[in-house]
Amino acid sequence: MILRAPGIYAPDRLPLERLRQGTPVLRAEDDVYTNHVHADDLAAIVAVALTHPDAQGIYNACDDTQLKMGDWFDLLADRAGLPRPPRIAREQARDRIPASLLSFMSESRRLSNRRMKETLGVQLRYRTVQDGLLAARAGSSACASAPWSP
Repeated sequence: MILRAPGIYAPDRLPLERLRQGTPVLRAEDDVYTNHVHADDLAAIVAVALTHPDAQGIYNACDDTQLKMGDWFDLLADRAGLPRPPRIAREQARDRIPASLLSFMSESRRLSNRRMKETLGVQLRYRTVQDGLLAARAGSSACASAPWSP
């Protein structure tokens, strides 16, 4: 059995420093889709997958969010009270973004978690990144130590 876990985030695992540095993101027409899963949900998914009698094959261990990368950073900046990152064209990005990061920004996938939910019966605590970030901001549950700006 394989769990594919993209974009793991948690209150202490947010790219806030990247926002503080003003690292640009791609403009909307060049942007790519990204997938996420809250660390608490991923831990629960792993626990279910290890104990479920029908667990076999490959599962996308992600939430229900359908979001482009630039929109993720805008949402995160808004929630953290930081400036939104500048949007640039892909051609400009080659000169302003490290090659390893730009490579990541070139992959666009919209994963479906339907099989994980239907076969394993997983019920996400944070169905979207909006839910997860709201919980971190509010200091609820395991999100009490969020590294937010004042």
